[in-house]
Amino acid sequence: QILEVIHTLVKVLQKGGTVFFCGNGGSMSDAAHIAAELSGRFYINRPPLKAICLATNTSYLTAVANDLNYEDIFARELQALSNKGDVLVALSTSGNSLNVINAMQVANAKDLIGVSITGDFISELGKLSDVNIKIPSTDTPRIQETYMFVLHYICEKVEELMFKNS
Repeated sequence: QILEVIHTLVKVLQKGGTVFFCGNGGSMSDAAHIAAELSGRFYINRPPLKAICLATNTSYLTAVANDLNYEDIFARELQALSNKGDVLVALSTSGNSLNVINAMQVANAKDLIGVSITGDFISELGKLSDVNIKIPSTDTPRIQETYMFVLHYICEKVEELMFKNS
């Protein structure tokens, strides 16, 4: 599954597509971290890649949460910014966070490629995703620690495949 995600991201990014990330709490921190590695740099000095962590603009986040619904903070922004063929990478330890599920539903409706990374649970998010990477733990800190290992590996391999000859 991890290799499938790596090759999917490379394909989408090479075509000029965007990779969107979302999550809550620690998962949001991990999502923002990896979006920054892709859009900035990881190991290789290279052109920036189109990677965005949803709902990191605090004015947007508080306006949507206050005026509309917290459950729509990711979905609404994804609806506005994404195009068919982009990727959503959704992080949720339980896989049952409604705002993350709503984002994946938008991804499905807009024909994005949906990737989720969850703990070892049967989850609504996992069911909605094209690829669900299940971390073999039900302990939140272990799941989040493993997120970073998996996401750093994905980032490293995306860079290698796209820029190893640069």
